[in-house]
Amino acid sequence: MGSGLSAISCCQRRTEAEGPSCTEYQPLLADRERQAVATLVKLFENDTRISFYEGEPLRALTVLARSDVHHLQLSAATAFSEISEFDVRAVTREALAPILYLLQSMYADVQQGASSALGNLAGVSENKRLIVELGGLELLVRQMLSPSTDAQINSVGCITNLAADEENKLAIARSGALVPLVRLGRSRDMRVQRNATGALLNMTHRAELRQMLVAAGAVTVLGELLQAKDEETLYYAITALSNIAVDSDGRDALWKAQAGLVAELLHIMQTRKIKVQAQVALTLRNLASDARYQLAIVQHGGLDALLPLLQSSYTALVVSAAACLRNLSIHADNEDPIICAGLLPELMDLVPQADQPELQCHAIATIRNLAANNGSDKQAFLDAGLFDRFQMTLEAKGVQPQVLCELAAAFSVFALNDQLWRPIVELGICRLLVQLLRCGHMDTEYNTCLALGSLVGKGHPEAAEELMRFWPRGLRKALLQALTLPEYAASNVRPGALWVIMALLNSRPAVVRKTLRSDAPILTAIESIGGSRVSSSSTCTSASWGLLPSIFGASTKPEDPDESTLNADNETAVVDDGFAPEVQRMHSLARQIVALVQDSD
Repeated sequence: MGSGLSAISCCQRRTEAEGPSCTEYQPLLADRERQAVATLVKLFENDTRISFYEGEPLRALTVLARSDVHHLQLSAATAFSEISEFDVRAVTREALAPILYLLQSMYADVQQGASSALGNLAGVSENKRLIVELGGLELLVRQMLSPSTDAQINSVGCITNLAADEENKLAIARSGALVPLVRLGRSRDMRVQRNATGALLNMTHRAELRQMLVAAGAVTVLGELLQAKDEETLYYAITALSNIAVDSDGRDALWKAQAGLVAELLHIMQTRKIKVQAQVALTLRNLASDARYQLAIVQHGGLDALLPLLQSSYTALVVSAAACLRNLSIHADNEDPIICAGLLPELMDLVPQADQPELQCHAIATIRNLAANNGSDKQAFLDAGLFDRFQMTLEAKGVQPQVLCELAAAFSVFALNDQLWRPIVELGICRLLVQLLRCGHMDTEYNTCLALGSLVGKGHPEAAEELMRFWPRGLRKALLQALTLPEYAASNVRPGALWVIMALLNSRPAVVRKTLRSDAPILTAIESIGGSRVSSSSTCTSASWGLLPSIFGASTKPEDPDESTLNADNETAVVDDGFAPEVQRMHSLARQIVALVQDSD
C-alpha cells in the first residue's frame, strides 16, 4: 500500500515548484477531505491490519473518491487497487459504491485504478452479481472502448470474472459487451487479447449466448486466434470453438466461416503442449457430431493424429482421443479407415480399464458403432480380442453403472451381426447378460433386453435354446420384475422385457408357449399390460421402440453423437392421453403375446 500512502501524503506536501501554490490549492480541499486524508495517514501509520472495506477507513476513502481533486481521487483508486490485491473478500454495496464512482472519473489513471480494484473483487462469487446489480457492466463496457491499453486490460479482465457467474452471462450479453470483446480479441496487446478471449470463452456456456456470439462475429476472430503464440489465449480460443461446436447452428457457422478449421486444429494437436492437445481432440469430438466433420477429420489425417494420443500415458489425452473416435465411428464410411489405421486393438485394450470408467465408455461405444455395419467383415474385431475384453469387463467386480450400460448396448449390436452373435452363445455370455437384467439400472436393463431379444430375434435356434436354459436360473425372475414395475418406474424396461418374450415365442413357439401357460404370474403381468390404460403421468420414451429391431421392423443403429457435456439430457416424452403411440405399441405387443400363448397348438 506504499503508493497509496505516498499519493495521500503528496496532497498535503505539494510545493509551488511542483504545481499550483498551497494558496491556490487550498480552496479545493474541503474540511471533510482534509479530515479524511488525516484519518487515512494515521491508519496507515498505526495499523496495517485494518479493513478498508468498512467503518472509518471506508468512509475516509469514500470522501476522497467523491472529491473533485484529481490527486485525491487517484489516492482512493490506488488504495482500493492495492488493498484488493491482498485482501480479496465478499464486500458490501457501500464498499463497491466508491469504486464504481471512481470508474466514472474524467481521469484515465483514476479509472484504471478503479477497474483494477473491481477486477480483483470480481473474483469473489458474491461480488460478481453485486457489481452487475450496481450498474458496473455499463461502466466497464465504456472502459473497453477506451484507447488506453491498461483500461482495456482491466475492464476486460473484470468482465471475464463477472462472466464466470451463470446469472451474469445474459446481462453481459445484453449490455453491449459482445462486439467490443470480439474486437479486442484482435488486439495487438497480448494481455488484452488473452483477457478478451477468456471472456468470450466464459460466454459460450449457454446455447442462446453462443448464438449471440456467432452473430457478433466471434467465430471468425476465434478462428484467427488459433494462430496465437500465447498458450493460454490459444487454449481459450480452442475451448470456445469447442463449445460453439456443441450446437448444430454453431457447427454450420464454423463450416461456412472456417474452411481450414480441421486442418488447423490437427496441426495444433501435433505441435502443442498436452493441455492444448487434449482440448483440440475434444473440439474435434464436438465437431464430429456433424457428418460433414466426421468425414473431413478422417480425410485430413485425423486418425493418424489421434493414434499417438490414444497410446499416451497421459489420461486426459487418451480420454479426449477416445471421445473423438467415438463420434468419428458413427459414420459408416469411417469404419474401414479406423480399422486400417490400427486403432481397433488400441480401443480393445481400453475396455477393461476399470479405473477409468469414462474411457471405458468411449472405447466400448466406439467399438459398438464400428460393429453396427452388418455388411462388412468383422474378423478384425475377433482377431483384436473383442469377446475376451468384453467378457473380462463384464465379469469384473465393481464395474460402474455407465460402463455396464455401454456393454449391454454393445452386445445388442453384436447380437445382430452374422459373425458376432455366435460367440455370445458359445462363450457363455448369455449367463452374464441374464445377470445384468437385474442390475437395478433401468437403461442397462433395457439395453440388456435389446441384446437378448436381438440374439433370439435373428432366428438362430441355438440362441433361443441357450436363453431358455436360463429361464429358471434368473431370466424368468428378471422378466417378471420388469413386467410388474410400477408405471412411473417402468420406462424402457417393460417394452424390452415384452420384446424378449415375443422373440422367444417366435423362435421356439411350442416350448415357450407351454412355459408361459404354466407361469401364472408372468402371464397375468402381460395380460395386465395389454388391457390397461395409463395415466397422464406415465412415461415411455420413443427410444424404447426406435431401437427395437427385427420384430418391429427397426434396426439397431450407431448411437447419437457424443457431444460436449454442455448439452441437455434427452427429454422423456410425456404421455398426455393414456394412449401415446409408444404406449399403444406396448399394449398391442402384450396382447399379441397373450393371444399366441392362448392359441391352441
